[in-house]
Amino acid sequence: MLNIPPDILTRFDALLTKRAVPSDQHNFYKKWLRYYLDFCGKYLHPDSSPKSLTQFLGKLREKKQTEPQVRQAAHAVSLYLDLNRIIKAASTPAAAQDRGSAAETATAAPHQTSPDPRGQSLSAVSPACVSSVADASWDGAITDMVTIIKTKHYSPKTLKSYCHWIRKFYGFRKDREHLSLTSGDVKAFLSHLAVRCNLSASSQNQAFNALLFFFRHVLRKDFGYIRDVVRAKRRPYIPVVLSRHEVDTIIRHLYPPYDLVVKLLYGCGLRLFECLTLWVHNFNFDAGVLTIHDGKGKKDRTVPLPKKIMPDLLDQLEQVKKLHERDLVSGYAGVFLDHLLEKKYRNAATELILQWFFPARSLTTVEASKERRRSHLHERNVQRAISAAARWAKLTKRVSSHTFRHSFATHLLQANYDIRTIQELLGHSDVKTTMIYTHCVPSRTVKGAKSPLDF
Repeated sequence: MLNIPPDILTRFDALLTKRAVPSDQHNFYKKWLRYYLDFCGKYLHPDSSPKSLTQFLGKLREKKQTEPQVRQAAHAVSLYLDLNRIIKAASTPAAAQDRGSAAETATAAPHQTSPDPRGQSLSAVSPACVSSVADASWDGAITDMVTIIKTKHYSPKTLKSYCHWIRKFYGFRKDREHLSLTSGDVKAFLSHLAVRCNLSASSQNQAFNALLFFFRHVLRKDFGYIRDVVRAKRRPYIPVVLSRHEVDTIIRHLYPPYDLVVKLLYGCGLRLFECLTLWVHNFNFDAGVLTIHDGKGKKDRTVPLPKKIMPDLLDQLEQVKKLHERDLVSGYAGVFLDHLLEKKYRNAATELILQWFFPARSLTTVEASKERRRSHLHERNVQRAISAAARWAKLTKRVSSHTFRHSFATHLLQANYDIRTIQELLGHSDVKTTMIYTHCVPSRTVKGAKSPLDF
């Protein structure tokens, strides 16, 4: 959360008194102003625009704030906008000559010495790649980066995260032309993230990778080896692992189709997004094999289907077939497809083999074409269902969808499966990634010295 610059805070306090705002409400007014400045910094809106106030109030209503709170927030921000107009008027030569009293100085001093909260803040910005920044040259550079990332077929999540960090870098160095950036700017930004923002090591590494990509592929320069950068040390991570009894307990507290989703997460070691984006043709029931296409890193792999849940999977397939028939009768346009598959195969979106194995309950209307299409289950809904089931089960461990993938690998390791086999089932590029699960398995080595006669 942004802090109000001290000089602005002093003038805002004076304006609250001047406008007869009750003193017991001053803290609430300052709180709304902080929320507003943070909102403008997060979504790159000008904090002096009445349009930003309208968008801010809409956001408060989305957050289920009460109408009295929204009205109070509107009044607080309106006073801040008035203060900005007073400052702007006072910065003209005519107004500067008339300035004399202390009261006028408190509310009309120039805004030249206060830092721009949007420029100094590195709070999260909107990850949507379509949003632009104020500087046209920077905006063009970010657009070029989006084009390059799409050309290289990076994942949408990588695209969003890279754009996110470059917009933050713009907020940190928007006083500079993007073509004049040097390794010193990168060093200052990374040090700022580590020292002032206290970001985790993984976030710092993600920012570093985004900047490296931006410099190499957009600016066509290499900032080389960055020395003396303060970086958080990444500590060894030991994943949370559930026992088989805890896995079964959570599944008993889930209702369809979320129980089947968790059975696949645990039974096949899938990532959540890999599971939710399964198509009908990914399942080979005769061979008992599940094929994952375009997993993390655009890698394909196959995993054995658990025989225990085969009847559940066949029942789910029958439900998908019935839903598909009803959708065809209603005249829907098909499922959402990626990679221009629909342009290559005109009827692909309505074919049974390309229907989602875990379809969403309702159709989605596309605003541009007014077509009605069906998506897959949303990740957030699955996460919420798992969290609720863990609470009902009264488990003492922190459980997420990825916990079942950790449990899958650890339980195979406990059953004496080879580490390379587990690596292939998980789809890891490097066996070092799979090795973290060795920390979850208790050592069975006999540590006490014994005589060979006692063996």
